[in-house]
Amino acid sequence: MNKLKKGEFYGKHYQKSAFENLLITDTEYTHSKVDWHYHENPYFTYLLQGKLFESNKKESYYLEPGSLLFHNWQDSHYNIKPPEFTRGFHIELNENWFSIFDIQITDFEGSVNLKSPIIKNLMNQIFIETKINDQYSKLSIDSNLIYIFNSLTEAKNGNSRKPIWVNQLKDLLIEEQIDHSLNSLSKKLEIHPVHLSREFNRYFGTSLGNYIRLIKLNKALCLLASNKYSLTEICYQCGFYDQSHFIKNFKRIYKTTPSKLLKNISQC
Repeated sequence: MNKLKKGEFYGKHYQKSAFENLLITDTEYTHSKVDWHYHENPYFTYLLQGKLFESNKKESYYLEPGSLLFHNWQDSHYNIKPPEFTRGFHIELNENWFSIFDIQITDFEGSVNLKSPIIKNLMNQIFIETKINDQYSKLSIDSNLIYIFNSLTEAKNGNSRKPIWVNQLKDLLIEEQIDHSLNSLSKKLEIHPVHLSREFNRYFGTSLGNYIRLIKLNKALCLLASNKYSLTEICYQCGFYDQSHFIKNFKRIYKTTPSKLLKNISQC
């Protein structure tokens, strides 16, 4: 079985951003199949474009744009790529990074499929920081990664105490063809809307409105990265009322406009 060393990922690298104790790569997947292998360091994979099938000894994933995985260093897996352009964003962290921030890497085994729009939003911000790459980028990247690992630890420790409706609601919120109003969601979950509103922040880390907004904006960033759609098309595909509403929300979260960001993340 192949062991990939630091910075090694199958494919064509558009950009490698080296920071202290971590390496970030923007990579086009070029192999139709990659046999069983594992990596020297733990890392995240965030699929920006295309599709990918990935399987390890316990689970299999059909990845689409916006899919986010975390792999611990000992996790062996293989990949199959359909015949289409596929682009991924990787964050590789060495042992020193975890030691400096007192994070126990042994708390995270195998692969983890991360679906939280809050975590994906932080990953988007890290991606943007690699394109800015100024004197504040490392601080921002470290802060976001610490938040992500803390969230994973809290989720792991708190899963047994969550009511059943929490996971049911997560599934409902990623369905695009249903009514996401408070009353509609409450009826589907058979709980009172006041209770849902009051308890949502406790289990999701933000308000219901902002959670839905982040889902839309995460999808928008992946559509931007594909460089296939106009801003108007992205606006309506992501469920914003109009382009002005889309740009206002995008700028609020990412501190830049979609058009400016597109110039930074366009393929090399």
